[in-house]
Amino acid sequence: MTTLEYSWWWGKRVNDNIPMPSQENTRLIEEHLQVIRSELEIIKQDFEKRSSKLKKKIEQLEKEKMQLGLDVNIQKLEAEKLKMGKNKAEEDLDRLKTDYKNCQFG
Repeated sequence: MTTLEYSWWWGKRVNDNIPMPSQENTRLIEEHLQVIRSELEIIKQDFEKRSSKLKKKIEQLEKEKMQLGLDVNIQKLEAEKLKMGKNKAEEDLDRLKTDYKNCQFG
């Protein structure tokens, strides 16, 4: 004589006492993969959007860097011109002083 529980277990027994999975709450593997694929697509789209924003920001920073580099070069050239002008003015002043002294004592 067998119990109801034993009969139930015996009915579910398959492949050397490995119970069959319940079909009640199971989804097909394709459904699982579809859910995973859609989550990956969302993550991928978010990554691509952020990546695109960062690329634009990098391009903007590179343009600013180049512009600042040009500004620095212009400032250097202007400073060099002023320095050369100052040197010429000092030379002219020295010449004038010399000429003045020669005129006074000559």
